[in-house]
Amino acid sequence: MKRRAFIQSGTFAATSLLLARSSMAEILKGKKAVAPIGLQLYTLGDLMVKDPKGTLEKLAAIGFKELESAGSQKGNFYGYQPKELAAMIKDLGMTWRSAHVGGAPFTIEQVMKMAKSAEDSARIKQMFEKFKDRPKPQNLKDNYQQLADDAAEGGLSYLVCSSIPVSTLDEIKTAVEVFSKSGEACKKVGVQFAYHNHTTEFDVVEGHRPFDYILAHTDKNLVKMELDLAWATKAKQDPVALFKMHPGRFPLWHVKDLDKTTHNPTEVGAGTIDFKRIFDNSKESGMKYFFVEQDGAPQPIQNVTDSYNYLEKMLH
Repeated sequence: MKRRAFIQSGTFAATSLLLARSSMAEILKGKKAVAPIGLQLYTLGDLMVKDPKGTLEKLAAIGFKELESAGSQKGNFYGYQPKELAAMIKDLGMTWRSAHVGGAPFTIEQVMKMAKSAEDSARIKQMFEKFKDRPKPQNLKDNYQQLADDAAEGGLSYLVCSSIPVSTLDEIKTAVEVFSKSGEACKKVGVQFAYHNHTTEFDVVEGHRPFDYILAHTDKNLVKMELDLAWATKAKQDPVALFKMHPGRFPLWHVKDLDKTTHNPTEVGAGTIDFKRIFDNSKESGMKYFFVEQDGAPQPIQNVTDSYNYLEKMLH
């Protein structure tokens, strides 16, 4: 009886192991190993200034797990200290993973060079008029160590330069210097530095594309990229081709779609970008986290809900 029991128990254990392996294989086959769906809070407009806690509660209810902050009328952290904002986010079951900060102050002339239409020019002038009397926000050129320390205080994994002037070769060289210093400062406190692109990084400036120049002249371990999939696509770049050119250099993505008619940002899944193909190549990019973003979202909570639902279905 003892021998029979032993054989039976061994058979049961072996069968259980095979079933476990089979189940895991099915899980891995049917469910992609991707990061939780995140959100760039810039998408929400003024909601994070008017009602930060209530807005965060709505995001948690939608299902978002990772957040990336952006500068606001109340500073980089919506009027909170980094520890306070991190605690509020954590209490709601989410993780504050990354923060956007400015690279260097823009003059109106520098920003006007990026305008693609008369509508863009009018919007830029209106923005500068609106903010002209506000104190200059901290930026990486002048405050890189303080911003790195703030990111560490908030327990962030990444500090990201949201934008920096790159319309002349001198400006591009300044960006390289700022990023190198910021990368070193972040490394000292256990944070990874990264740079977020727009379309202008792919314009040729004095014989150089800023995107290529910056990646070639910075340490790949100190300066990573947050690839904005929509802006890269709008600049006629293939994100997958960029992954192959610089494997492992894109740990962060902005998942943003482009409207079929206007080519402006729209809800993820409602536009022209083939996200399935891009996500299928996420390993080559080195992607760790991604954040839904929609500039100028007309109905932010509904818009991000729709984007979340599309990605949840596509990825799982």
